[in-house]
Amino acid sequence: MKYTADITICGAGIIGLTIARELVARNAGNIVIMDKEPELGAHASGRNSGVLHAGIYYDPGTLKARMCFEGNQRMRAYCREKGLPLFESGKVVVARTEDELPTLEELKRRADANGAKVELIDETQLAELEPNARTVGKALHSPFTAVVDPKAVLTSLRHDLERSGKVRFFFNTRFLERTASGVRTNRGDIDCGLFINAAGTYSDRVAQAFGVGMNLRMIPFKGIYRILKKPAADKIRGSIYPVPNIRNPFLGVHFTRSVYGDVYVGPTAIPAFGRENYGILHGLDGEMFSILLRDASLFLVNPKFRGVALEEPRKYIAKYFYRDAAKLVKHLAPRDILPCAKAGIRPQLINLDTSEMIMDFMVEKGPNSVHVLNAVSPAFTSSMTFAEMVVSDFVTI
Repeated sequence: MKYTADITICGAGIIGLTIARELVARNAGNIVIMDKEPELGAHASGRNSGVLHAGIYYDPGTLKARMCFEGNQRMRAYCREKGLPLFESGKVVVARTEDELPTLEELKRRADANGAKVELIDETQLAELEPNARTVGKALHSPFTAVVDPKAVLTSLRHDLERSGKVRFFFNTRFLERTASGVRTNRGDIDCGLFINAAGTYSDRVAQAFGVGMNLRMIPFKGIYRILKKPAADKIRGSIYPVPNIRNPFLGVHFTRSVYGDVYVGPTAIPAFGRENYGILHGLDGEMFSILLRDASLFLVNPKFRGVALEEPRKYIAKYFYRDAAKLVKHLAPRDILPCAKAGIRPQLINLDTSEMIMDFMVEKGPNSVHVLNAVSPAFTSSMTFAEMVVSDFVTI
């Protein structure tokens, strides 16, 4: 079979859908969104915690800093407009030791520079907001942090796009290679004027088929969660986060109350051996050996990666996971934390030339193509603002 489209988008996650939404808003038509899975949100977009971040963590001037808070506002407004689940929970960031207080102050500085609305609070104020949260001296309160149901958002966006009459979805459709007039898939060729790569975990592979990002590779990190049982769950009102190591792109194990009232603890950031390695062995494939080699190389030359690789895998063991979580709250027992099936993969882009993790979003142009690379957290939060930038700066309609 051969198909034609003006624009083909590879990836039916939050980035692919919001880019399509922005294109439709600018009167583009005949858009195909292809995805190798049979449904929306099979990977990062549907497996994340649902937290809408509020611009706290990101170095001013970066794409993440520019887009997170505005994206938060747009996504909240969209959920209200569509009647989607929205829990306007707020968040507190707590210090586990006095050594973390300078970083807490730096987070306040970044938040202010990014236009986010945050406040440094003392222990008494923290107890009023989150009675079970524990901190040393100060905490940071983010009232605009919220929680959504990611799959409900994706489903709503799909309905919007299909109702426009300008977008077709091709599921079970895997990208194979670039052709002279478009792309080849397992279902046939798609001829198109523009190809947009929003393939998430596989975006580096797709980009390299167009000669883009040849020095870039994805390294997968596994996020496993656990769940709090009652009555421990009743002691968590919203979200409780630790002060993170801001040299790394991970936020640490934290507590999040979902839109449905469940309280999740996690995620970890364990180096994984496959792009879909959600379990111990599930998702391993022939790429495992090259991932192991990349991990070994980074371990030797990158101290930040080495620290993550030494610390995070221990959290597979319940007592280490508990010990991490217990530092954030006053009352928690090991029996309060139960296993759960929730798990995700965070694909982290690595520059092979420098052996450094790329901290910001990245978009590159290729021949008749645009490639969205490193769309990691807060990509879901930022997606509507990010999509506007991609279409404005990289697409001619």
